[in-house]
Amino acid sequence: MLWHKACREAGIKGLHFHDLRHTGNTLAASTGASTRELMTRMGHSTARAALIYQHASADRDRLIADALGGLVKKGRKGTKRTKEDPQRKGHAGGTRS
Repeated sequence: MLWHKACREAGIKGLHFHDLRHTGNTLAASTGASTRELMTRMGHSTARAALIYQHASADRDRLIADALGGLVKKGRKGTKRTKEDPQRKGHAGGTRS
């Protein structure tokens, strides 16, 4: 088989042709592809198989955290800072215990 010959010549052991599918779909998921998009790429009719490729990664987690931080900064722009109300408690100001 051509695949085995190519791996042998490249000095690669234990890599199966199907591993390329997994790698490609894992990379697609890391770009932010939705479950539906992954299903379409892989030809799956259910989300179960597509979810395998949506591994959480530190890089993706950092991108999400940075995006959330950007939303908070954007929301705070232009808001006036006022002295904290001593009666205010919790994250939903104005709520009382």
